[in-house]
Amino acid sequence: MENIVIFGATGNIGAYLTDYLKNKLDVNKYHILALGRKNTSFFKTQGIDYIRLDVTNESDFEKLPLENVHAVINTVGLLPAYSKNTDPFSYISVNIEGGVRILEYARKSKADRVIYTQTWADQGGYWGKETVLSPKMPRKLIYTGDHAFYAITKAMIVETMEHYKQEYGIKNFVFRLPNVYMYHPDVYYYVDGKKKLTAYRYMIEKAIKGEPIEMWGDQDAFKDILYIKDLCQMIYKSLFTDVPGGTYNAGTGIKTTLREQIEGIIDVFSPADHKSTIIEMPDKDGFTSFVMDIENARDDLGYNPEYSYKKYLLDYKKERELKRFDGLWTA
Repeated sequence: MENIVIFGATGNIGAYLTDYLKNKLDVNKYHILALGRKNTSFFKTQGIDYIRLDVTNESDFEKLPLENVHAVINTVGLLPAYSKNTDPFSYISVNIEGGVRILEYARKSKADRVIYTQTWADQGGYWGKETVLSPKMPRKLIYTGDHAFYAITKAMIVETMEHYKQEYGIKNFVFRLPNVYMYHPDVYYYVDGKKKLTAYRYMIEKAIKGEPIEMWGDQDAFKDILYIKDLCQMIYKSLFTDVPGGTYNAGTGIKTTLREQIEGIIDVFSPADHKSTIIEMPDKDGFTSFVMDIENARDDLGYNPEYSYKKYLLDYKKERELKRFDGLWTA
């Protein structure tokens, strides 16, 4: 039986991914090993083997198997969105040193491939200038702001993965992630150390109460809305493709306008007898339009987005009611 080793399984993406793979993998061929820093019994209740591991602690890696490792998945990352006050050395410790330890583990265990969740901030220089982001576009970092050093540390691991690919023959799959939409109990994040509301979760909570929702900026501005379970599909398919790897945009390739986003939220979440109304505020700051080019993910991985915008909202609603991971995240 071959091991699928998931670093960062207790995180937002990691929890959904571990659950997705549990339901998709052939249990007679593949064994999931979930790893994270939390002391939790959550995975045991799900029938998944879990090892408490801190990527900043080299000795923790001695707990891991060195045989029959098919894939190593790295979803670990110290993010500015979840950090009020983070110094550059913390990013180095977690993102760089931890990331290299994970690659060293992949080398020592003779893993066939490494899968990495990268930030789309490495294409920040194109924002506002290009609406279609191609995976073939060279890296173009922004060197100011709270995401700058974070993006630099993540980019170093991408380059190091290429080194391990050429030096040791380890296949590498890099997924460039924009915002990934998912149910999570926390409606806040940080920007430059200041606490802010996560817009879509906030609007959903407003819609549930039937309260008016403000629509800031251009109603025709658009985003590529990536639902967590489509990202999980991409990663799942990268486990078995025969290509040697590459960089892939995580997305749907579909433009969803701001008005469509808000109207969809109202349609799915507002009470039938007390629908939220939209308050147009075109003079307020909006967002930069973008859509992801996903053609190489279609060609190499056989990826085809499953979740339309409406389907994502309906599944979000179900996850919000079930609260399947709340015990893991809020413990």
